[in-house]
Amino acid sequence: MGLESDIALLGTVPLFANMTREQLRLLAFGAEHRWLSAQETLFREEARADGGFVIVSGEISLMSRDKRDLFGTVGPGTLIGELSLIAETRRHSTAVATQDSEVIRIGRQLFRRLLEEYPEVAIAIQTQLAAELAELTDRIDGLSHHFSDDD
Repeated sequence: MGLESDIALLGTVPLFANMTREQLRLLAFGAEHRWLSAQETLFREEARADGGFVIVSGEISLMSRDKRDLFGTVGPGTLIGELSLIAETRRHSTAVATQDSEVIRIGRQLFRRLLEEYPEVAIAIQTQLAAELAELTDRIDGLSHHFSDDD
């Protein structure tokens, strides 16, 4: 993929959707491409996470460390490891390519540089993450009756 197609793909990722072309260019220019063969591991559960991955092509399965529990399979345009772009964390699952795949790795340092150079991006992301957290809280609250001891 070239720089222009990377910019276009990054613009489809929900976390990056409100960024300008210049901001997406900075991300695309500083990002790294990785190619994975089918069944190759991208990262392992509990590994230190220092960036996120956007899937360019192929599919990545997210599963438990022992690969017994499949959490889901994601494809092009999906950002894996969103939290690791802004905070030091560990991977919550093992990611394995189910077919030949290409990903773009965005390191935390690159993302922080973007936020420092464009504070309005940080504000927009904070607003977006707050809305997502509120939605998640509402969904959990809506399910609370399933976990209540009251019959």
